[in-house]
Amino acid sequence: MNQKSIGITGGIGSGKSSVCMIFETMGIPVYYADTQAKRLINTESELKTAIAEYFGSGIYLDGTLDSRKLAEIVFNDKKALERLNSLVHPAVARDFECWRNRQTAHYVLEEAAIIFESAIADRFDKIILVTAPEEIRIKRVCIRDNVTPEAVKERMANQLPEEKKIQLADYIIHNDNTRPIIPQVMEIHRQITE
Repeated sequence: MNQKSIGITGGIGSGKSSVCMIFETMGIPVYYADTQAKRLINTESELKTAIAEYFGSGIYLDGTLDSRKLAEIVFNDKKALERLNSLVHPAVARDFECWRNRQTAHYVLEEAAIIFESAIADRFDKIILVTAPEEIRIKRVCIRDNVTPEAVKERMANQLPEEKKIQLADYIIHNDNTRPIIPQVMEIHRQITE
């Protein structure tokens, strides 16, 4: 069996996690890249060493990354953010491959917020984009993270515009509170498994 690798992405507040849960209930394994990146940053010794070398040994407190301190650095320094990504993305890619090799489903999903932004789209056979209107996404994130609309817009500014992502994706799931998600997921599942 030639197992397919499918990327699933979408802007902040688009509802990627909800869509992934639907795929999981259908027996499709999902690798959550952001969650695994956070784990690897604190557990993979080679990665920890590289991060400490670049950002200074004080970036780890008792062996655990001071994520608030790191966020302050990379939020204001594009070069530092690029360096961090250049260290973390290969580690996540290796971890994904190990995980994928243990899966037996016809295809697997990797959920990652910045597939297009981080130029990893070519790793996947197909890419699913979960999309929603900006005002809905802002409202969802404000409620979920207890933040202001301005803070959400700031985070959105670091992501590729929705229109651009729509052009790059193979499948689109509209999570706009008007169209049911499950039939959209099932149709994509059917097309992938054909």
